[in-house]
Amino acid sequence: MGFEPPQRLVRALDEQYGKTVADAWLGSLGALVEAELSAGGRDLSVDRVAAPGGRTSVVLLVRRADGSPAALKIAPPGAAPDAERAALAHWNGWGSVRLLEAPGEAPGAGMLLERLHPEVSLRSLPEAKALLEAAGTVRRLWVAPPEGHAFETVAERTGRRTGAMREFAAAEPELAPLVEAALAVREELVAAPAEELLLHGNFRQSKVLSGERVPWLTVGPEPLVGERAYDLARLVRDRVEDLIASTGGPATARRRVRKLADSLEVGQERLHGWTLFRAVESGTRALAEGRLQTGEMSLEFAGWL
Repeated sequence: MGFEPPQRLVRALDEQYGKTVADAWLGSLGALVEAELSAGGRDLSVDRVAAPGGRTSVVLLVRRADGSPAALKIAPPGAAPDAERAALAHWNGWGSVRLLEAPGEAPGAGMLLERLHPEVSLRSLPEAKALLEAAGTVRRLWVAPPEGHAFETVAERTGRRTGAMREFAAAEPELAPLVEAALAVREELVAAPAEELLLHGNFRQSKVLSGERVPWLTVGPEPLVGERAYDLARLVRDRVEDLIASTGGPATARRRVRKLADSLEVGQERLHGWTLFRAVESGTRALAEGRLQTGEMSLEFAGWL
């Protein structure tokens, strides 16, 4: 099957894996898609490629042999598709897109999923309504992880990123106090974990799509185990470009922390701490990758907190 991958996917793969690795995977994608359509007797036909699709995956809107609609998601191995598949299987459609093949039955690298409306996310709603729906969706995901799970913890994932943050602070001394504050608050938070729940890992408004079975379902988890405040921290920073452009951005950011903490019964100090850490980590990583606007906005947001 010949098709042009969405440009957002091409750019994101270049940023995350480097051009050589990205080009190699994209070059093999046509053959990989052909194999996935028929793997394990699937007999799928393609309606179209979803655009913009996933940031680091290609999503095909397909039909099964009986004509029913589905979506086939294919991600590179570095995107940890096995962890995503395990989390979706555990949630079994509760707050998330439904996995249509059990993990042990999955014949290939692609995930066959319930088809949602990829063009309609919570970002299409006014901000207040979007945050309300987002809170109602993410709370469904916070369940005990399966016994014997292999998901990494919040401490493990964030710990892997501290070295790069320290290197950034050494190279950019004017930003060092902000980075050091973020690292310090992380140490405090992981030293006394609040709870051990299965988390989405990258939850934000664009990860919640319109569905037929229920109005809103989340997609694209980067699952891990830890506390709810970590999951909410990315949501606090949603639509940061609008906050930066408004005169009341700092006050709005701090108000979001209070409102989300209160509505979901999460400790406000812990949510504030994880929001600071995740904004600084995201900002320093973006700047290191050359995504200057994204990085500068994240760090400006962090400075408001």
